[in-house]
Amino acid sequence: MTFDIGLIGGGNISETHARAAQAIPGVEIAAVYGSNSEKVRKLCSAHGGTPYTDFAAFLAHSRMDVVIIGSPSGLHASQGMAAAKKGLHVLTEKPIDISTSSADELIETADRAGVKLGVIFQDRMKPHIRQLKGWIDRGLLGKPLLVDARVKWYRPPEYYANSRWRGTLALDGGGALMNQGIHTIDLLLWLLGDVSRVQARVATQLHSIESEDTATALLEFANGAVGVFHATTAAYPGYPRRVEISGSEGTLVLEHDRIIAVDLRNAPPEDAKFAERDENQSGSSAVVSDFRGHQAVIEDFLCAIQKNTTPACDGREGRRSLALVEAVYRAARGPHKMASVLT
Repeated sequence: MTFDIGLIGGGNISETHARAAQAIPGVEIAAVYGSNSEKVRKLCSAHGGTPYTDFAAFLAHSRMDVVIIGSPSGLHASQGMAAAKKGLHVLTEKPIDISTSSADELIETADRAGVKLGVIFQDRMKPHIRQLKGWIDRGLLGKPLLVDARVKWYRPPEYYANSRWRGTLALDGGGALMNQGIHTIDLLLWLLGDVSRVQARVATQLHSIESEDTATALLEFANGAVGVFHATTAAYPGYPRRVEISGSEGTLVLEHDRIIAVDLRNAPPEDAKFAERDENQSGSSAVVSDFRGHQAVIEDFLCAIQKNTTPACDGREGRRSLALVEAVYRAARGPHKMASVLT
């Protein structure tokens, strides 16, 4: 089966979507929409497709099965709903939107239209992370006890200054937590299950932006584990993400999306073989040089369309991380305030 893909957005992440999609046999870029005509033209010149700066005209393009949304986060739901109403399947970048109310509208619209809805959390597709989840699901970690997750990245001032939406409440919905940290929030929920309560503080310490560039949260998981989570774009020069999970049977450590320590009472019997680390990825760049995770997400989404199954991260699953981010923001509004997550 062949698929014609429409890209929404003309920035760095849409370039990643284009490269990832083109690496899949039977997939073609049919059209690209964006507000910046020069960026859209360059994307089409490099990857094919008809350029559009008019959204309605883009949606009316004659050959299109799926849209991949890479626009500012606050536009994801409205653009996704418009596409779904045209009968197009919708795969959107994280977060699904910047409010759970908008996310719920998008989920309901996709359901009514009978189209697939997916959210891009490509970390779920990475070999080491999938192996880590397999070990936890098999009980090799024992009872989860303690989690320490750190996203200590750096973004220079121009990262925000040269963007009309990054760091704004209207289109980014937040800062280091909503944009960068949400990948790790999703990862923790995927690995360990729901969070029941949160305490948090957020601050804008370095950048001249509306939202936070630093966030710290204490997490109480429904399974009894407790965790500490840090996210920042102010930690010069930027460091690899690190996640440490300790249970009654040992500790697992993930750094730069690679398992770097396996200290288990009962070691896994198999010899794991993994892809090499991408040295081009760093904690100081927003550019995704390795598109294999995105390619795997797109392949999974197209397979769900073909087989009428649920994508690895559908709309409801993608909503979970957004709900937790909202809870962190609620908890941070007053000192020592505790926010409930599970309803």
